[in-house]
Order: sequence, then structure tokens, then C-alpha cells
Amino acid sequence: MKRLTVLLIAILLLCSANALGQTRKRTSRTSSRATKPAPSSGIHQAGKTRVADQIKNLTRFLYLLGGVAKGIEAVDEAERRKEASPTIMEQAKKNKDTVRTSIKSVREGLDALEIHFRTTPELQRYYIKLAGVASGAATAEDQAGANQFDRAGRSLLDVVNRLTNVLMEMN
Repeated sequence: MKRLTVLLIAILLLCSANALGQTRKRTSRTSSRATKPAPSSGIHQAGKTRVADQIKNLTRFLYLLGGVAKGIEAVDEAERRKEASPTIMEQAKKNKDTVRTSIKSVREGLDALEIHFRTTPELQRYYIKLAGVASGAATAEDQAGANQFDRAGRSLLDVVNRLTNVLMEMN
């Protein structure tokens, strides 16, 4: 369980550093005869990259959250049966706090993404579809605060779906 917590923190730190440090535009290697419209502006492409990075970060986080949530649930059940040692209960509390902090970081990243789309004229037309993803993460944050980690994960899956819809709209 301790390894999962450390891994979860490391992944989140790496993911957020990766998203913030991305400066190179991604281009595809299609032939000049492609039937797609002309390439997007740099700002449009950067917006697509930011949405894609959020999707990647969230899916990695959700993968890790599944294992951590199962471990937390097992410890909570052992605690109810009075079979958990104080050391295990303390570790579970730390894991819960780590998950809550991580979900808060996710929400803050989504808040920043919404603000970026709302305040960037070239991206404002996509803001309508993007608006509310941060509130979905806030819902997950509230659910995690109430020890409902599975429900929090499901709320974050809804956020991933909305982000995917935005990304598809931007193509």
C-alpha cells in the first residue's frame, strides 16, 4: 500500500511537470495530399495538446486510484471488524490524504484549463463544451472527502469523457 502511495505521488508530479513543460508543437506526418483542412493555428494546437495532456494525466491517475481505493476499502473493512492494526490504519489515513490532495491538484489543473480556454479568443468556441470539467473534479474532491473513493473515480471518468468530447470537437 505504501508503494502505491509513493507511486501515485510520483506519477502526479511527473504528469503535472510534463504538462507544464510541454513547449514543442506536435505535428503529424501525413502526406501533402491529405484531405484534412489546413493545419490549425499554434494556439489551437497548443489548446488541443493541453486537453490531451489532461486526459493522459487523468487516465494514469484513475488507473492508480483503482488499486489504492481497493486497498483503502480493505483496510476500512478490517477496521470495522476490529482486525486492523494501528500502523495499518495510520497508513490508510495517509493514503486517503494523499488521494484527496491528488484530486485537489487535478481540479486545480482543470480550473486552469477552463480559464485558459475562456480567456484565449482562439479557444473560446470550445469553452462551452469544456465548461464544467473542473466542477466535475470538485465533485470528486467532495466525494473523496467523504471517503467515497470509488464514486470519486467515477466522477473523474465523467470528466475524462467530457475532455475527450472537447478534443474530438477540436479536430
